[in-house]
Amino acid sequence: MKIAVVGTGYVGLVTGTCFAETGNHVICVDIDKAKVDKLSAGQITIYEPGLEKLFLRNQKEGRLHFTTSLEDAVKDAKVIFLALPTPPGENGSADLKYILGVANHLGKLINPGDYKIIIDKSTVPVGTADKVRDTILKSAAEASPPGGGLEGASFAVVSNPEFLREGVAVDDFMKPDRVVIGTGSEKAKKILLDLYAPFVRQGNPIIFMDEKSAELTKYAANSFLATKITFMNEIAQLCERMGADVDMVRKGMGSDERIGKRFLFPGIGYGGSCFPKDVQALVQSANEIDYDFKILNAVMDVNEKQKLHLLPKIKAYFNNNLKGKKIALWGLAFKPNTDDIREAPALYIIEELLKEGAEVNAYDPEAMNNVKAILGDTIIFSERQYDALTDADVLVIATEWSEFRTPDFEKIISLLKNKVIFDGRNLFDLKFMEDMGFYYVSVGRRTVK
Repeated sequence: MKIAVVGTGYVGLVTGTCFAETGNHVICVDIDKAKVDKLSAGQITIYEPGLEKLFLRNQKEGRLHFTTSLEDAVKDAKVIFLALPTPPGENGSADLKYILGVANHLGKLINPGDYKIIIDKSTVPVGTADKVRDTILKSAAEASPPGGGLEGASFAVVSNPEFLREGVAVDDFMKPDRVVIGTGSEKAKKILLDLYAPFVRQGNPIIFMDEKSAELTKYAANSFLATKITFMNEIAQLCERMGADVDMVRKGMGSDERIGKRFLFPGIGYGGSCFPKDVQALVQSANEIDYDFKILNAVMDVNEKQKLHLLPKIKAYFNNNLKGKKIALWGLAFKPNTDDIREAPALYIIEELLKEGAEVNAYDPEAMNNVKAILGDTIIFSERQYDALTDADVLVIATEWSEFRTPDFEKIISLLKNKVIFDGRNLFDLKFMEDMGFYYVSVGRRTVK
């Protein structure tokens, strides 16, 4: 099948590459010529485990192409995926200018005799499919002679939200838990069943529903997971005040099959491109229909505070004087196995440490270049994990990269001025840290002294 993917960001590049991997002919289009030139030359522009191998293989086989021309990309495509940014607007709602801008162009490019499926792959508010459909029809009418233009039967607008987790996105796409498709078109259903068939051979469901339900499903899923994380962070706060151990509470809760084990790990808050934006957008959508979404408002409030959960503890250790203190920081990405730093708790911690007069020496396996682009030389970046520790007063851990889980503790001791670790991701066993003689602070557990 011939497919166009509009947008070569995280979702677009994974989507295009994975569809090419199942034998489809995919053209990805982006207005950023420099990015398109890199991709065309075989240089992948995001870090995602397993993606580069598929990307290079499908380029070599001639199934994956890149262009800046929307017209060339959609000319022969039966299915057009819109994988475009939906950044938060001033009031928190998702900004649809990129999606509707492309829809406006599509109205001028689709021929009445061709049947095309336009798919919203981006996370979009309820009602976006209708707006895209109306924009295409209006644009086509304006570009055609009187009596011309498209009819609704010439194309279908479908909501097909992505459920990709950064760090395991290729697996999520190739072996999805479910595929959600919002459409009332039987013709579109048949085509998309064929398109997705290779991905659900083990029997995972393709769930058809109306467009609005599909749009809301994505927001509801991300908001629920954000709520689950935030609830556990609240429990961690109680544990610290009551002398309980959040690890034990988590295990006791997670063994209940109604609750499940996942997303119950406490820490210094969620970040990334999805949860913060999607929770905020769903709250704004609720506001627009005069509904006060109290739970999600609380989730956002708690999460903002949780990002700085370690800061008072760090300040207390230094008797509220961080001026001139050297802080080693491991982890800049919002989660492991990605270079994404959007809403990363580490950035909030760095900002406050700098305000207090501390010096920060940071290391991250993948995200340092992205942080350099924002912070410049306001902090020091170490090329190797242990270099960040040299002459540092304490170590702060903000991202749970695998290589941080089993470090060389003797080397840490030899490099740090003090045997002190503030761990925002609960990586280490309390008894072990006690035996090693560390002053060790984590989340929702007792402080080892």
